[in-house]
Amino acid sequence: MQDDVVIDFTDEAPERSRRSFGLSSILLIVGIVLAMTVFGIALAQRNLSQPTSGPAPDFTMTTFDGSPFRLSDQRGKVVIVNFWASWCIPCRDEAPILQSLWERYRDQGVVLVGVAYLDSDQGSRAFIVEFGITYPNGPDLRTEISQAYRIQGVPETFVVDQNGDIVHFIIAPVQPGQLDAIVAELLARDR
Repeated sequence: MQDDVVIDFTDEAPERSRRSFGLSSILLIVGIVLAMTVFGIALAQRNLSQPTSGPAPDFTMTTFDGSPFRLSDQRGKVVIVNFWASWCIPCRDEAPILQSLWERYRDQGVVLVGVAYLDSDQGSRAFIVEFGITYPNGPDLRTEISQAYRIQGVPETFVVDQNGDIVHFIIAPVQPGQLDAIVAELLARDR
C-alpha cells in the first residue's frame, strides 16, 4: 500500500513578495503618471501656437539707445513687432526691408519695433549699425516678451492694429512689399 504524500508548495515568501510587489507597483504607476503629466504639460506648452488674433501681449522694454518702450503706449498706431537676432541669417535678409518700411510709414502712424531674441548686446548693436536700423530695438533680456508671444524662432513678425489687437502674423522673413498692403489697409480704417 502506498501512502499518499501531499507536498505543500506554499510558503510565506510568495505572499510577502506579492505584498512587496503591490507597493512597488503602486510606486511605479505613480512615477509613470507623474512623468506622463510633466511630459504632457511640456508638450502642450510647446504646441501652443503664436497668437494670430486678439489682444497683443503688452510689454515694456528699454531700447538699445536707453529709451523706454511700452506697447500699450502705442494705441492709435499700427505697430509691427519683429523678433530677430544678429545670428539669424534670414533676419539679415529682412533687416533692409523693415528699415525701408519704417522710413516709408513712420510719419503716418506706424511704429516698427524690433525685439532682439537670445542675442548678445554686442551682436545686437553691431547688427543695428550694420543695417542702419533707426526704428526702436531692444533686448528681450529674460525672454519674457518672446514667451508672451510664444515665438518658435526668429524671425517672427506680428502686426498690431490701432486697438492693440494682433491682425497678422508672419513666421518667415518679411518679403519686399509684404507688409505694405496690410499697413495701408489698417491706416485706411483710421481715416
